[in-house]
Amino acid sequence: MSRLEELVKKLCPQGVEYKRLGDIAEIVRGNGLQKKDFTESGVGCIHYGQIYTHYGTFATETISYVSKKLAQRLKKVEPGDLIITATSENVEDVCKCVAWLGSEAIVTGGHAMIIKHHQNPKYLSYFFQSSYFFKQKAKMAIGVKVIDVSPQKLEKTLIPIPPLEIQDEIVKILDGFTSRTSELAERLTAELTARKKQYDYYRNKLLSFDNNIVWKPLGDTCFMKAGKAISVESISRIRTDKAPYACFGGNGLRGFVAQFSYNEDCPIIGRQGALCGNIQYAPAKFYATEHAVVVMSKGDYNQRFLYYLLTYMNLNQYKTGGAQPGLSVKKLEKVKAPVPDMKVQERLVEVLDNFDKVCNDLDIELPTEVEARKKQYEYYRDALLTFLEKGSTILTDRQTDRQTDRQTDRQTDR
Repeated sequence: MSRLEELVKKLCPQGVEYKRLGDIAEIVRGNGLQKKDFTESGVGCIHYGQIYTHYGTFATETISYVSKKLAQRLKKVEPGDLIITATSENVEDVCKCVAWLGSEAIVTGGHAMIIKHHQNPKYLSYFFQSSYFFKQKAKMAIGVKVIDVSPQKLEKTLIPIPPLEIQDEIVKILDGFTSRTSELAERLTAELTARKKQYDYYRNKLLSFDNNIVWKPLGDTCFMKAGKAISVESISRIRTDKAPYACFGGNGLRGFVAQFSYNEDCPIIGRQGALCGNIQYAPAKFYATEHAVVVMSKGDYNQRFLYYLLTYMNLNQYKTGGAQPGLSVKKLEKVKAPVPDMKVQERLVEVLDNFDKVCNDLDIELPTEVEARKKQYEYYRDALLTFLEKGSTILTDRQTDRQTDRQTDRQTDR
């Protein structure tokens, strides 16, 4: 029996009381803070938008400050308080919260609420990430373009409130799980970054040719032509029977369309915007927009080798300046490139394709592993935050699911 199970058996054998948030906490609506108010130093502050983009379950330091004069007019967040967002563009993000565990009071502003309480702050913060809370907030959230949850509605949230000793143990378990998951994500990300750097190194090494190789302007060896404009309404975000062909724009795949404009594999150069010069490889039967330059060899290049060569050449360096950088076809046609023997090209393509496959496999496998660990964490978090309600002998739906899962696991082990 785990320590948590022992504590539950000892301290609440008849179940845990579920209470309304308004009965155990005071909810205060923030006021007045805008990003333009930030200063280099002063009183720490947390803007509601930063809770979406920067903060996690808890924080001990802020990344922003306001003047002492402004802080006097803003709502105070004392150590142990929670800051929870009141608005968002979607139901998933509204009511995202962070527990403030710093040593001094800070401030927050509008579109945020402060939860003042006497529970373990991290326990509450973990609860607001749970599936049980998500189901409740989905019912209380209102709005279409902007989703809002008011303090009056948030007060009605039901929360299991076990003794503090149990809350502390749950936090200890979840903190450990979160730390291990974060460490795994960091290791996998570092491994992926290292493999990509290794790939870039060897690709650049293989594609570095000296003057013993013939160099010709791209216009002499390749057909280069910008694609044609297409209405946004004609592009589907997903592949369907009515839109089966990939559509490439200036920054890669834009979606799928009903008709194709090219019927062979081709490298494509993005020709507009800050990322102009990026190279994509489009498989046969695709559509290219006016922001993409389609490149086809006149016979001097293997098409796949041409893709690798153009990637190595860093064509972004030839962009025009101004508010909207771009690459003209005429300028690209004048850029000189090496033309190695076709057999050399084919051998290099074989090697580089193998490197490319390894990196692409890692691109899929590593994020998939991180996502699997995340789901595992979410499952155990929800399990740890589920209790038999005091005075009830009936398991909730989620408790029944957990019991069924355990029975299935035991049958599988047999």
